[in-house]
Amino acid sequence: MNEQELISLAKQGDRVALTSLVKQYEKTIYNFSYKICRSKERAENTMQETFLSMIKSLQQFDGESKLSTWLYRIVTNHCLMEARKNNKYHFVEIETEDSLFDEKYLSDKRSLPHLDAENKELKKALDDAIAKLEPKYRVIFLLRDVEELSAEETAKITELSIPAIKSRLHRARAFLRNELVKALNK
Repeated sequence: MNEQELISLAKQGDRVALTSLVKQYEKTIYNFSYKICRSKERAENTMQETFLSMIKSLQQFDGESKLSTWLYRIVTNHCLMEARKNNKYHFVEIETEDSLFDEKYLSDKRSLPHLDAENKELKKALDDAIAKLEPKYRVIFLLRDVEELSAEETAKITELSIPAIKSRLHRARAFLRNELVKALNK
């Protein structure tokens, strides 16, 4: 059954179709929320909140965008609301035993370029630099450079203009570049 059929059935109250949609996007939603929230607990909570929002609002999904785009928007909104509620430093805390990606939900690590780096120091420096990004820049960086979404898709998800996306991405990359230079010159 294709995704459109599952969505249609889920809108009609079909629990099997709804469960199938949740299972299809569980890893993607968890990984993305983990990358932003930087905590397993907050990522799991955000994932649950995202799927609750999906269930409550699925009738409003018009199908003009991909379901994944709509779900990224929900995750982004939940993560940014969490950032506003919490202390900035608490939000970007770095977990010592985990890297940016939680292997529990990661299916293909080879598709993530920085995980191919053999140098653990470089990987840790990149992780630390991403953790220091303000959430509004981190979201854009993750959507564009990690999830490899287009500027148009990122604009739909974040409800920002394409020039704003490009500006934030430029600032995020410049910040990360500076942080990596500092870390590697120590």
